[in-house]
Amino acid sequence: MSGTLPGGTWTLGDLTVTRFGYGAMQLAGPGVMGPPADRDGALAVLREAAGLGITHLDTADAYGPHVTNQLIREALHPYPDSLHIVTKVGATRDREGGWPPARRPDELRRAVHENLENLGLATLDVVNLRLGDAQGPRPGSLAEAFGTLVELRRQGLIRHLGVSNATPDQVAEARAIAPIVCVQNMYNLAHRHDDELIDELAEQGIAYVPFFPLGGFTPLQSSALTAVAARLEATPMSVALAWLLRRSPNILLIPGTSSVAHLRENVAGAGLPLSDEDLAELDKIGR
Repeated sequence: MSGTLPGGTWTLGDLTVTRFGYGAMQLAGPGVMGPPADRDGALAVLREAAGLGITHLDTADAYGPHVTNQLIREALHPYPDSLHIVTKVGATRDREGGWPPARRPDELRRAVHENLENLGLATLDVVNLRLGDAQGPRPGSLAEAFGTLVELRRQGLIRHLGVSNATPDQVAEARAIAPIVCVQNMYNLAHRHDDELIDELAEQGIAYVPFFPLGGFTPLQSSALTAVAARLEATPMSVALAWLLRRSPNILLIPGTSSVAHLRENVAGAGLPLSDEDLAELDKIGR
């Protein structure tokens, strides 16, 4: 069924994934803490994602913590060969619901083993090293932390590596240490700071995965998006997703939802055809 998904496919190393993926963050409880209010509903969303042909699931064992990975295992294990799970390490949770960094070698090793255990896997397809903090990327070397993940890859616990919440310098530093298959950063119509990085990664065959791709519009920018959506008789969310797929062939989408109906709406919306006029108008939003 993957041929019906908008955007086609992309290759992460030796793994072929649908460009339209699914982010599991919203399956945890409020504030991404604790279990979902509707456990059966959460399991249904995961099974619907697989049923729609989505082969790229994004998660992290910090979600819950442990909740989303355990839900993924309950819903989909044993996993079909076509399904690939991308996870993140480098942050944990505190009692206040914060995301303190956890990038010491011992913390990263523990996080990788917890992901393996909770997902029911012997090897993780892709592990992203989460950098920075909740406010965004922060400068600084990633060498020690990334080197720890490289060693775990040599041990056969990880297949491919990526970075998340990273500056362009950190992306370059990671690539100098070992190959990466993806960069996962904040990006959307209104937040275009990574435009140059996206184009550079596309030339190198490296995926760019925007998180929170639909949020962060000011009223002025939102009104511009709403105007295009009204003209197309579509929702602003649909236009924003469709624009991301058109922005560059290396962009992979991971919109999250805890609703089967909303998941289907996102899939349909991402396939919205945008004319050159539409694209030109949308491109002005983040400029």
